[in-house]
Amino acid sequence: MRPHIAAIYAFARTADDLADEGIEDPDERIRRLDVWERYLANSLSHHRGVQETITADTGCDEKLGRSVECRALFLALANTIRVCQLPVGLFKNLLSAFRQDVLVHRYQNWNQLLDYCGRSANPVGRLVLRVAGYTDPNLDRTSDSFCTALQLTNFWQDLKQDYDVGRVYVPSDDQATCGAQASDLAKGRLTPAWRETMRLVAGRTRILFNEGRSVCDGVHGRLAMELRMTWCGGLRILDRLEAAEFDVFVDRPTLALRDGLLMFWKTLMWRRG
Repeated sequence: MRPHIAAIYAFARTADDLADEGIEDPDERIRRLDVWERYLANSLSHHRGVQETITADTGCDEKLGRSVECRALFLALANTIRVCQLPVGLFKNLLSAFRQDVLVHRYQNWNQLLDYCGRSANPVGRLVLRVAGYTDPNLDRTSDSFCTALQLTNFWQDLKQDYDVGRVYVPSDDQATCGAQASDLAKGRLTPAWRETMRLVAGRTRILFNEGRSVCDGVHGRLAMELRMTWCGGLRILDRLEAAEFDVFVDRPTLALRDGLLMFWKTLMWRRG
């Protein structure tokens, strides 16, 4: 599995960097993501080789990397897609979410946020399952809940960092319900209204963790252990956020050695749901 996961990660990591890093304007970021998608399509095409395609896009080499590096990445990815029979649509969903990152910095409601997670986080879980040989639709659904919960937890953990770069993932509707305003975050502390808002969205996130737990029982071997550790880690971060009343301006929770030991113990003591 390792080489296939590495190829998928390299594709997604580079695309994410194209969307988020550097000082280019939105149009240029979108253009480079379009080029990245063209490389993907042509690497799988019988009509034009990936080497010819990437060499022709010399104007993108400075940001996308040297042509030889791109060729190696896409040759490896094309092999992974063919060998593991991966749906190309999952990669396109990822690129769609990265484009959205460039253009959308606020979400009106929970459904909009879930739609974004459905294209930015969930495809990764499904790709891992496919690489491991699992195609059960029930596993896909529980994986989706698990992956969405992990991404949402990361959003709540990074509330300050995201706000500093102009992004707020907490839906505006939930802010309004609790009387919170995005401008309050500029004060560098969490207001009571924001604490209430975060309790609301964290409660939904916990439900998603519970719904996604069974994916850890639907796979076998090393993957089962890794998913269980990841599930315990995500929930541990959520627990620590709740314990700190979500004030990431004072202390952004991260996993330390003692957290790792607790997660390992919980993984060993894991009971199927």
